[in-house]
Amino acid sequence: MSKGKVIVGGAGLAAVLALAAPLIQRYEGLKYDAYLDPVGIPTACWGHTGPDVKMGQRYTRAQCEAWLEQDMHEANAIVRRCIPGDMPQGVESALTSAAFNIGPKVVCGSTLQGYALASNWQAACAELSKWKYSKGRVFKGLVLRRADERRMCESGL
Repeated sequence: MSKGKVIVGGAGLAAVLALAAPLIQRYEGLKYDAYLDPVGIPTACWGHTGPDVKMGQRYTRAQCEAWLEQDMHEANAIVRRCIPGDMPQGVESALTSAAFNIGPKVVCGSTLQGYALASNWQAACAELSKWKYSKGRVFKGLVLRRADERRMCESGL
């Protein structure tokens, strides 16, 4: 088991999300007007996507905050479903940020998941660096984001 603070069974969710939120907000940026992300997905606020995002629509700060909270909870639920059990807080926060950005595949059915299920947190954190591609291209923003997520993941290990 790592030396870092361990979150048992999802307890401490507020602390996990408090660590993840600034990272998500930094890399997603806040845009009140719907826009197409770099791969053409309609997006608004702090990286919110889905059928409720309409191109040409402007959203309020309150709507953006509500979506961020909802989206972070959904991302964390994916992490907890695919990596059940105890994990260090920094790991859970970093993986929540990654799942927010990438989706379930980063923690469900991936090499990262295998390492995490074996409690090999160093190897699981190192896997984050590989997730820098979108549509087969390396994006500088993804390289930077994954580096920050990896630092958070490895903090306290």
